[in-house]
Amino acid sequence: MLGLGIDSGSTVTKGALFDGEKVVRRLMIPTKSNPKKSIRLVYDSLISDDVGFAVSTGYGRALLEKAGKQVTEITCHAKGASFLCPEARTVIDIGGQDCKAIKLDQMGSVSDFIMNDKCAAGTGRFVEIMLKALELESGDLDDAVLNASPVSITSMCAVFAESEMISLLASGEREQDIAAGIVHSICRRTAVFASKLNPEGPVFFSGGLAGYNCFRSFLEKYVGLKTVVHEDSQFAGAIGASIIAYSCLMKG
Repeated sequence: MLGLGIDSGSTVTKGALFDGEKVVRRLMIPTKSNPKKSIRLVYDSLISDDVGFAVSTGYGRALLEKAGKQVTEITCHAKGASFLCPEARTVIDIGGQDCKAIKLDQMGSVSDFIMNDKCAAGTGRFVEIMLKALELESGDLDDAVLNASPVSITSMCAVFAESEMISLLASGEREQDIAAGIVHSICRRTAVFASKLNPEGPVFFSGGLAGYNCFRSFLEKYVGLKTVVHEDSQFAGAIGASIIAYSCLMKG
């Protein structure tokens, strides 16, 4: 039997199936303007006779009526991160519209956490705005900032920063230097935010931005602790939910 976990995020909805030992399937689609439709689509795509229990998490977790249980994203991200990186003692997750830092105990359970969902600055949404303004493709970001000279970005408000980027371009600054400046700003801001937890290493970096090497390396620099990622970093919440679902299944 399988446990199904679905993470209904603000920008993407993720699903994972867990068989007690490994993740056997994963799925991710854009949330767009209808989170209920997205979470139901992921559920319908992954559900089968082999699925014995489903857990939903994330912003839209209450939208899936067929979920056997709703669990907070903090708990699910911690569970998923601990599975993907058992030695992790801190989780930093940069989502589409929020940022979370979670401290784990020796058993991989949550011992403390902080969350910032008040501003889009420093989130995946902010990076989307940056890429659009600079006319960069997401797959080009790592190469663009590799040998760039970061430009100082004074505004970290998602609205004002876009105007600042346009002004910097007009003044002759290179796209890659502006991009590097923003990546540095996000990582520095995230590190300051996470420092309130007195983080311990290794740090597990989850969320969509974990797919960029530049974000991982700069975040490691500013946090000052070994920072690791996994190919399934973006699925940490869904994987954690699927593990909890499997546990519920085993308990009957």
